[in-house]
Amino acid sequence: MDQGHKRIILASASPRRRELLSGLGLEFEVDTRNSFEESCEPETPAHEVPLLMARGKSHGFHRPLEEDEILITADTVVIAKDAAGRTEVLGKPHDRQDACRMLRELSGQAHEVVTAVVIRDSSREIAFTDSTTVHFAPLEESEIDYYVDNFKPYDKAGAYGIQEWIGYAAITGIEGSYFNVMGLPVHRLYEELKSFFK
Repeated sequence: MDQGHKRIILASASPRRRELLSGLGLEFEVDTRNSFEESCEPETPAHEVPLLMARGKSHGFHRPLEEDEILITADTVVIAKDAAGRTEVLGKPHDRQDACRMLRELSGQAHEVVTAVVIRDSSREIAFTDSTTVHFAPLEESEIDYYVDNFKPYDKAGAYGIQEWIGYAAITGIEGSYFNVMGLPVHRLYEELKSFFK
């Protein structure tokens, strides 16, 4: 894709998002300076959370955009059922105990990974979400301990990375985009970006 004179800014510290955007063959810079505080009301519907976060990150960017700049922000959450059958949004775990708790909830269950993306330039904005269903095999406590202690998934929604050991050993199937689970639905992003380069 010819991005012409447009400069892309990825407002994310995630190394996985940087890797995925690089895979599209685009030139971009990373700038994570932001005033947005990532929080939302407890009653916010689960599927609306990532879009609220991605939009907040976009509009919390530390300066106005120049005419030739395109800003990309994203947010990923895991939506699962807790032990009582209630819908729960799993973001990044606070600590080891929280990571282990999340993986126990995901063990032997299917859950949904939702990523929201906001693309914005100086005059317009496009926002979208993508969803993938992930099926986990039952996990033994020793397997959870092994994964958390060796991979320290504290920067990942739902306390796991599909591209790591747990993806090889415990994920039995996915419905939807693999890259969406990693944190960026690049197939949708590619299509939406085309309109910004015209």
